[in-house]
Amino acid sequence: MYIVRWLECPIQTSNGALIQKQGTGTPQGGVISPLLANLFLHYVLDKWLEKTYPQLNFVRYADDVIVHCYSEGQSIEVLNAIKTRLEQCKLRLSEQKTKIVQCQAYNRKRFKDYPKKFDFLGFTFKPRTKITKEGRLFLGYDCEISQKSQIRIIDKWRDLKFHKQTDVSIQKIASQLHLQLVGIARYYGYFKVWSLQRLFRNLENRLAKWVRNKYKSMKRSYSKAYKGLKTIRIAYPTLFYHWQLFKAL
Repeated sequence: MYIVRWLECPIQTSNGALIQKQGTGTPQGGVISPLLANLFLHYVLDKWLEKTYPQLNFVRYADDVIVHCYSEGQSIEVLNAIKTRLEQCKLRLSEQKTKIVQCQAYNRKRFKDYPKKFDFLGFTFKPRTKITKEGRLFLGYDCEISQKSQIRIIDKWRDLKFHKQTDVSIQKIASQLHLQLVGIARYYGYFKVWSLQRLFRNLENRLAKWVRNKYKSMKRSYSKAYKGLKTIRIAYPTLFYHWQLFKAL
């Protein structure tokens, strides 16, 4: 009863007018739509994969899905089966976003025609050089924060324009950024926080700009600004969350 009501309810515009729903599917932008979509995909895809391909592992977050296959042939078979299954349930894959990716590593056969990396939940998964406990290098498959995620975070810092807020203290800026920095470090740095060094170096550059704009004696010198920022860091080593993670940037 509630699902039917949710699907059939009209949409209210900003001026209060009610527009009756047109077509099928969940209301676009509706707060209940993600829940209904997850319920639908749970049975359409999750349960179906568990039953049809019990030997395969997969992960789904909303409408983003990764299925782990053991061979090229199996990947093609599973992809075609998923397309057919979704069409039967009146859904379709995004042709632009759907692809077969080879998770290339030292102990796997190489294929030239498939991409070797993909993005998922803000991370990029790709081949990376790794090192054993004995110091030997080998090609593994690993993840780190994606380029898109870094650009999005840097754009937010740029929009804040805190480097121009010369009328506030650096403690105020640290307080303004604190929760965001904790979230970034704990999410994107969960596996290896050192992969965030380049991102936080960008933040250090913006803080140095604030020092230049704040103090006239450092206005024309980035080197003096960085020294001034280093002095602040020595005096208040826990002021910014990323200062607690890295000795230097």
